Amino acid sequence: MLTELHLENLGVIERVELVLGSGLTAVTGETGAGKTMLVEAIELLVGGRADSSIVRHGAAEARVDGRLVTPDGVETVLTRVVPADGRSRAYVDGRLATVASLAEAAADVVDLHGQHAHQSLLSTATQRAALDEYGAIDVGPLREARARLTEVDAALAALGGDDRARAREIDLLRFQVGELDAAEIEDPGEDTRLDAEESVLADATAHRESAAVAVAALSDDQGARDALASALAAIDGRAPFAQQAERLRDLLAELDDLTAEVRARGEEIDESPERLAVLRERRQLLKNLRRKYGDDLAAVMAFHAESAARLRELERFDERAAELDGERQQALAAERAAAVAVGRRRREVGPRLAAAVEAELRRLAMPHASVAVEVGEHPQDHPGDRVQFLLAANPGSPLLPLNRVASGGELARAMLALRLVLSAASATHRSGRTLVFDEVDAGIGGEAAQAIGDALAQLARTHQVLVVTHLAQVAAAADVQISVAKTVREGQTYAGATPISAEERVAEIARMLSGSATDSALDHARELLER
Repeated sequence: MLTELHLENLGVIERVELVLGSGLTAVTGETGAGKTMLVEAIELLVGGRADSSIVRHGAAEARVDGRLVTPDGVETVLTRVVPADGRSRAYVDGRLATVASLAEAAADVVDLHGQHAHQSLLSTATQRAALDEYGAIDVGPLREARARLTEVDAALAALGGDDRARAREIDLLRFQVGELDAAEIEDPGEDTRLDAEESVLADATAHRESAAVAVAALSDDQGARDALASALAAIDGRAPFAQQAERLRDLLAELDDLTAEVRARGEEIDESPERLAVLRERRQLLKNLRRKYGDDLAAVMAFHAESAARLRELERFDERAAELDGERQQALAAERAAAVAVGRRRREVGPRLAAAVEAELRRLAMPHASVAVEVGEHPQDHPGDRVQFLLAANPGSPLLPLNRVASGGELARAMLALRLVLSAASATHRSGRTLVFDEVDAGIGGEAAQAIGDALAQLARTHQVLVVTHLAQVAAAADVQISVAKTVREGQTYAGATPISAEERVAEIARMLSGSATDSALDHARELLER
């Protein structure tokens, strides 16, 4: 649902802020007042084409913000900025995004129906899904079978079917795996550990000499121990220094321990040119392996494991290929069986859906409209995956795909009829979406106008519906009415859009009926609103 819509510097609109609710909202106003700008704003918000000509004269850029809430309760803020000079920018939740990302974020929430709008029901995929939902066609087994077939085909492709290429890959893998087997790397931290050991051995003599100097400084006559012992002797037994004397005893004990540790560690350091040579050779080997197979030993070990597994797979190619071929035949048979069942159901349901849409169109002032649901055959015996809705709006006109219907009003009514049918077939059919209709009432009036108003109100029970209308009957059916009006200030034209009160609705609908708020028009307006 579209809960908020903010516009700045869009056409004649300087600034508009709207809080939108559920149900049916009618947008009304005199011709040229700027009603369609609200539709264009929403179209921009859902990824429509941006043209700098929509930027208000004198403004640097136009901006549209919309707050969307999915049927699952997830809130998203979409923004579109159109500069007077330069490319438009898109934002999702305040982060710079592509226009495609904007469209994707709005795809499950907003549908626009009008002459220049993005209309999800024009896509063959959506039409197919609509047919499946109307007929409660279970495509789950078909979807699972195709997923399994894709999985097996991917496994066969990965296995490799070129004998020469496979032989070359086996030779390479055998060399790599053999080299890594010989290295016997078991610890990913081995190179770090060897580095530390080499640094000790490379400077063993200096290390031993440093240890001897340190031991002498600590333990020889006039060394650190003698100094501490003299200090202790000076204050030992004197009450004011009891604590300090105890600490000196602790220091002497710690000093003795430290001296012993330094002496022992120095004696452990062995000058071993042989061990140093072994270490350096091993470190060079590990370095070479890292250069070839990974940034660190962990990556090298992972490469080793993957290469060994791939080698085992290739060495048993014939056996594995036979296994996969059998699995593919099973998957193909399952896919074909599911496809036949789905295709049969689609062809059964298609005429029923077409008849239901035709019935709705008859009450929407298209009494001669013909509808067909064409279910095609796939060249490879797949089901009727190619589902296409066809419409002939007038007697003698050929049935054409919906995207080739010329009249925006007729197309919008066809979409409305289809929405009504789908909503009646399933109370949950994409419930909670925002449906925007523009030109749905083009060229009609009287009872047909009332029928369209009733139909939109019916649809608004399960969807948020916004309609731009010139018809009083349609406006009167709305739960909320937004009036768009122009004013001129200091030679500049400004348009505003505001929800109007009950009394204001009476006056606005009276204007829509007769062009002025006469007593008879006002009475008629009240009658419409009270229905």
